[in-house]
Amino acid sequence: MGFSVLVTRKLPSSVIAKLEAIAAVDLYTGDTAIPPAELRKRIADKDALVCLLTDTVDASVIDAAPALKIVANVAVGYNNIDVAYATSRSIIVTNTPDVLTESVADFTWALILAITRRVSEGERLVRRGEWKGWALDFMLGSELRGKQLGLVGLGRIGRAVAARAPAFGMHVAYASRRAGDIVGEQMSLDRLLNTSDVVSLHVPLTPETRHLIDKKTIARMKRSAYLVNTARGAIVDEAALAWAMQQRLLAGVALDVYENEPHIHPDLLQLENVLLAPHLGSGTTETRTAMADLAAENVTAVLAGRPALTPVHA
Repeated sequence: MGFSVLVTRKLPSSVIAKLEAIAAVDLYTGDTAIPPAELRKRIADKDALVCLLTDTVDASVIDAAPALKIVANVAVGYNNIDVAYATSRSIIVTNTPDVLTESVADFTWALILAITRRVSEGERLVRRGEWKGWALDFMLGSELRGKQLGLVGLGRIGRAVAARAPAFGMHVAYASRRAGDIVGEQMSLDRLLNTSDVVSLHVPLTPETRHLIDKKTIARMKRSAYLVNTARGAIVDEAALAWAMQQRLLAGVALDVYENEPHIHPDLLQLENVLLAPHLGSGTTETRTAMADLAAENVTAVLAGRPALTPVHA
């Protein structure tokens, strides 16, 4: 066999078996991200790395693995990997696009519905024993029909979110570098923020999009608007968001991702109109298995001397 693979987190047994068929597998079994020093130590003699977005694969990790041929990220995003440096070392980097598109789009709508109809806020109230019964004006939310859904970014997931909008009677606007093949109006980010009733983020995390949503951009939004983020946490300046919510500049916020996961800005934890989910966007058995399986298929292809299925380019 000759090859060896480091897997940084427990994966479905069917995926591990697929990897064991082509290489010796070193599986890190901790319940949290592998410590950086442990990652550098265990990758030293490996030909392949299967990692998660919680693992930072920087130059120090890459330099620790002279035989490394592929880094297979079990995620669609890859901001946790120094792709440019890996490429300079002739190491292939792959991700897992497409397989999680539908589940993340579904979850985005789950968050939109939950925050606009105050579902999590109401559930907490019931658990506290504070519900006194039905009343005509009790915990009124916001209708979606006839409102504008503003999508920041129009990749695979953004388009899938847009495709579901007609079912809820929403019309779509989007801010993107290129015109999209959807029923919706392309507009500048400023105009989208000014006019949208729900703003949903679907851009990758890059130097240009880091803190794209800050005090200035939040101030451009309607005070009746809702913000939803299922993309990457650092697209939103959490301190600025906490301040804005304390000032009641938005009607509500739903977050599935955070700047410093699993840590969340403490002020956000105190606000009833902020829905906080623990990074569940792709969290179905079917999708997470498909993601891990695609990573294994990429490793199998590269170690066999074939092109990667879903390579990432610097």
